[in-house]
Amino acid sequence: MTDFEKRVYEIVRTIPYGQTRTYKQIAEKLGNAKLARAVGNALHKNPSLENAPCHRVVNSKGKLATNYGFGGKEGQKRLLEKEGVIIKDYKVL
Repeated sequence: MTDFEKRVYEIVRTIPYGQTRTYKQIAEKLGNAKLARAVGNALHKNPSLENAPCHRVVNSKGKLATNYGFGGKEGQKRLLEKEGVIIKDYKVL
């Protein structure tokens, strides 16, 4: 695991239960909004939800990740809805 990935996971672990953040918001916390794609790549390598609750990260339009690593966008939808997040058409409302 790279230092960058560790920093991404540390930030993602601070997202409260039932809330979401965007890849860009995570990148901004890292100091560079242009790192949003790199944040997505790091989260795609996340070994487990216990390591970082990556299901709480969505794109800038609030849409779920097409290639979510733990069951695709259906898996991400299930996890978010379990936390009380309202999803419609695979988008956070």
